[in-house]
Amino acid sequence: MTEHRTVRRTALRLAAALLAGTSVLAFAPVAGAATATTTTRTDRAALQHGLDALTTEGGAVGAVAELRDHGRVAWRGGSGLRALDSTDPAPLDGEFRAGSVNKTFVATVLLQLTAEGRVRLDDPLERYLPGAYPGGDTITVRQVMSHTAGIYDYTEDPQFAHETEDDVRRILDTGRWITHTPDELIAVAARHAPYFPPGQGWHYSNTDYLLIGKLVDAVTGHSWRTEVERRILRPLGLRHTYLPGTATAIPGPHSHGYLPLSTGPADVTEINPSMAGASGELISTTDDLARFQAALFGGRLLAPAQLAELTTTVPGDEFPPTRYGLGTEQLRLSCTTVWGHSGGILGYASFVFGTRDGTRQLALSATPYDPAKGAVFYPAVVSLIDHAFCG
Repeated sequence: MTEHRTVRRTALRLAAALLAGTSVLAFAPVAGAATATTTTRTDRAALQHGLDALTTEGGAVGAVAELRDHGRVAWRGGSGLRALDSTDPAPLDGEFRAGSVNKTFVATVLLQLTAEGRVRLDDPLERYLPGAYPGGDTITVRQVMSHTAGIYDYTEDPQFAHETEDDVRRILDTGRWITHTPDELIAVAARHAPYFPPGQGWHYSNTDYLLIGKLVDAVTGHSWRTEVERRILRPLGLRHTYLPGTATAIPGPHSHGYLPLSTGPADVTEINPSMAGASGELISTTDDLARFQAALFGGRLLAPAQLAELTTTVPGDEFPPTRYGLGTEQLRLSCTTVWGHSGGILGYASFVFGTRDGTRQLALSATPYDPAKGAVFYPAVVSLIDHAFCG
């Protein structure tokens, strides 16, 4: 169900991804390269060319992106179509499923709670969620947030398999409409042995953020959705960002997402996102995500101590080489590092990254479809993000 190492998967699994997890973007810095600065030049033609590569060589139906610099839009671009059966262009202000970008929102709320003295990162999970997960007394909140707890990713359970076309048809016919509860999905994970003892490794796990969502519920007495809305969405005026729960539709103008079948494309724009919950149900726009990223790293949502916790990283995937903080990824570019998260859910792939000082952000969403071009799509994304920050 989840493609947490998308570049390693077959084209079919890439196309059928429900919850994009860890970063699929990174490459080593170029020796002697200049460090990106607040004066990085914006070459709009080159950025548009990079975006077009996603819908030509990369096989996406459509793609939209926004680059912000010092609080202003430096470039907005669109490429491709809104839908395969339409001649309308992909809407620049369109809403989309942002998948695991949701984790950064939930992590931000949790870190606000630490600043309020209501949660301590190095306390055991069991203190806040008694009996929620086996061995919770040996797992810390920090380990859950940084994917170092060893907790099994429920999306890797065989019931969520999508290895064959029959699997994909099952998801299309019934799986995408099922309402899942966090407790049910956490129970799926609990039936599996952990990947490693707590603190002894790293493995991306969507189960981790189901638990963090429940922790927010327990500590505040409100749902994590209510806390995200109260603490982030309303203060920042993110009017096109939604936490849909079980609602199946994307409420505003949007591009359509597809999965490939031997009989042709299958429209999967409508799904029940409870399959993702706190780990990835978010709907947003490029403008809202870029403004959230600017506010987060610009210090409007977290104090310096909590931002330091957010960006304290551990080694992530070996290939591509990444580091993971608390609900945020560190992405190495040719000239610098940027911070953010990637995400995706059935037919949608999204990325938001920005500089550590909060001055420059790029938000991108695409609807990858053609499995034959899947191997090209992510290198094209890498190139576009690198150009946005390194010029």
